[in-house]
Amino acid sequence: MDAELRSLEDKVSQFVALCHRLRADNHQLRQQLVLTQSENKQLSEKIGGAKTRLESLLALLPDEET
Repeated sequence: MDAELRSLEDKVSQFVALCHRLRADNHQLRQQLVLTQSENKQLSEKIGGAKTRLESLLALLPDEET
């Protein structure tokens, strides 16, 4: 009976440790997600600005004559 209780206690301890590790991993992944989303937004804004500038430059080019 004591051996069974010790085995159960060990399993519960391992489970608790796993839960703590997964919680920490989840927190870290959430932080990385927020950072990546922010970087993605900045890059999208840069692409939008570049697109606008290119369109402005293209509008300044003379039309092709055939």
